[in-house]
Amino acid sequence: MRISILQESEAQAYQQVRLDGLRNDPGAFGSTYDREVKFSLEAVAERIKPSMDKFVLGAFGDEGHLFGVVTFMRDTGMKTRHKGHIFGMYVVPEKRGTGLGRKLVGELIRKTREMEGMEQINLTVVSTNNNAKRLYLSLGFEIYGQERNALKYEDQYYDEDLMVLRF
Repeated sequence: MRISILQESEAQAYQQVRLDGLRNDPGAFGSTYDREVKFSLEAVAERIKPSMDKFVLGAFGDEGHLFGVVTFMRDTGMKTRHKGHIFGMYVVPEKRGTGLGRKLVGELIRKTREMEGMEQINLTVVSTNNNAKRLYLSLGFEIYGQERNALKYEDQYYDEDLMVLRF
């Protein structure tokens, strides 16, 4: 398994995994399959383009197949630049339970610790997603609050737990 920062040239593989996540776990994301299936490959490439304050990690199998993704974005405000956020964490169903999610988030944490001035990573997770919460807790994140009715999809509300990892 190889974990690396995705480049624009890997937009198609990213889009396939992202759409898989939106289709299979619609309540876990702030976006929807119907919205993102319309994104052009150019828009997806721009979305994953790495910068000083943003990157998307991908986990690739031996044959180069993309099995998981996670996005990091650093706050850019003068008073919030010490914080970053995890978004869009997803591992394809056939690779869950293999430690792939732990490797992805572990590598994200490692990379962000190297960023000058970075002090904490925040994320939100659907409150009923116990597997994801266990993973984040085991990596040192702590729950510091809950937003009730944070997401609404097809007339169903989802609460989200707010989590933080401080360095």
